[in-house]
Amino acid sequence: MSADSTLHEGEFLRLKRRDNWEYVERANARGAVIIVALTADDELLLVEQPRFPMQANVIELPAGLVGDIVGEEDEALEVAGARELEEETGYRPARLEFLTAGPPSAGLANEVISFYRAYDLTRIDAGGGDDSEDITPHAVPLAEVESWLAAQQRTGKYVDPKIFTGLYFLQADRSGR
Repeated sequence: MSADSTLHEGEFLRLKRRDNWEYVERANARGAVIIVALTADDELLLVEQPRFPMQANVIELPAGLVGDIVGEEDEALEVAGARELEEETGYRPARLEFLTAGPPSAGLANEVISFYRAYDLTRIDAGGGDDSEDITPHAVPLAEVESWLAAQQRTGKYVDPKIFTGLYFLQADRSGR
């Protein structure tokens, strides 16, 4: 296999080529974390935000980049996950447990995302992201998540399929798998 060549580099992404394959990689982070979190009232924490490439709002699990803060490039995945959960939803976890990791779009990017389950949440503030974000947090009763998501889709919003990965892990946790 030949070496990679960089076709273009922006502030946040690089377009690369290896042999006949073009793909992207992040220029400012070394991965991403996705957090599956239930409140004490059995509500799944979700976030909604406008996603420019989609030209629509997208409903997602709380998530964020790892190593994207200057001086914190080597931060632990769990640290990034706890930070992002608190920033986006206003909930602080007492602990995070690793669930799985893998590529979200293996034909497009070399990024690896890591799923974590958050436990023992404490409400710290309203959430909503940092000053550069426009995030709306949602706490949806777990028993109503699927119908709530379907209703959101009917209004023209996209639903990130990674939510269903999170629901799989919640179901596996509850059934003792």
